[in-house]
Amino acid sequence: MKTSNTKRRDFLKKTALATGAGIVAPSFTFGITHSTKNLGDTVGHGKFKYRVDKEWGVQDPSKIPVNDCHEMAMDSKGRIFMTTTGANNNNILIYDTSGKVLDSWGTDFPGAHGLSIAGEGSDQFLLITDPETHSVHKTDLNGKILMTLKRPKEVSGYTQDDQFKPTETTVLPNGDFYVADGYGENYIIQYNADGEYIRHFGGKGEGDLKFNCCHGITVDSRQANNPTLLITSRASQEFKRFSMEGQHLETISLPGCSICRPVIHGENIYFAVIVTKTWDNYDGMIAVLDRNNRVVSFPGGSLPQYNGDTLVEPEYDGKTFRNPHDVLVDSDGNLYVPQWASGKTYPVKLHRV
Repeated sequence: MKTSNTKRRDFLKKTALATGAGIVAPSFTFGITHSTKNLGDTVGHGKFKYRVDKEWGVQDPSKIPVNDCHEMAMDSKGRIFMTTTGANNNNILIYDTSGKVLDSWGTDFPGAHGLSIAGEGSDQFLLITDPETHSVHKTDLNGKILMTLKRPKEVSGYTQDDQFKPTETTVLPNGDFYVADGYGENYIIQYNADGEYIRHFGGKGEGDLKFNCCHGITVDSRQANNPTLLITSRASQEFKRFSMEGQHLETISLPGCSICRPVIHGENIYFAVIVTKTWDNYDGMIAVLDRNNRVVSFPGGSLPQYNGDTLVEPEYDGKTFRNPHDVLVDSDGNLYVPQWASGKTYPVKLHRV
C-alpha cells in the first residue's frame, strides 16, 4: 500500500510534528515552581550555550514521583508532557515552562518510553510507546486511550507478542505514523491514521538496511519537497536516513554518541547522548548538529572536534547530566532534558544564553 499523491501534497504543505509554544492555559497547579536566580554553570559551545537549571523540574517525590524519565513533547498551549516509568505512579507528567506540574495521569503505561504529539488545537493527541507491555497507545491530551496497537501480525519476523518492544513513533500531518521497534526486532512499521498496517522495513542486523537498536525516529522536512526519515541505530552510534518508503539514503556516523532520538528544530538536529563510555556510571550530554550533520555544540560535554570528516569521541563533563534521554527545544531555544537511570531525578532545563 502506497501513500497517495494527495497525502504527499498535504505532507509537504505542513511540518512533520506539532512543536507548540505559547501561553499555558490551565489555571490550576499543584506542583512546585523554582526561582531562576541561582542558575548553574554555562555549558555548550559557539552559538549554542546554556545556563544549567537543575532545580527546574524538581517536585516533592511523595506527591509527584518519577522513576526513569524518558521523553518530552510540547502541546499548542505550551504545556510540556513527559513520560516516566513505574507501576505505582502516573506515567505522564504535565509541566508548564516555569517548572510547575499542572497535572499528571496514566497508569496503563508502566514502561512509558517514546512520546510524540501531533494534530492541531483541540484535536491534538499523543502516541506513547511502552516496550514493557509491548504496546503503542494513542491518547488524547487528558489521557483517554483512543487506540492501542500490539505486535503487527503482518510482519513475519515476529512469532510471539513479547518480541514487539516499541521505543518511538513519528507522526505525519495526514495522520500516518511510523513505529520504531528499538528494543524488539528493530523493524520500522508504518500505519495509517486508523492504525492499519501500510509497510515495514529494517530489522536487526548489520548493513545499510538493518538497525542495531532503532531507538528513535523523526521526519526531517528541512529540505523543501523532500521529507525523509531520520532513524537512530543507537548501539552503532549512528543515524540512518531513509526515504518515506523505506529506501536507505545515507548513514551518519557519530563516534562516542549513543543516540536516543533525533529532534529537528529550525535548521538543527538536537539529541541526547545517553552514554559515551560506560553504562555503569552517570554519563551523557546533549548534541547539536548543523545543516551538514556536523556537531557544533556538546552541552554537558567537551568541545566538538573533528579529525577530517570523523568526529572525535566527546568527553562527558562529569557533572551536568545523569544519562539524559531526550531533549525538547522551545521557541526561545531553551532545552528541557529528562534523564534515565538517574537516581529518580527530575528533568533539567538549559536556558539559552
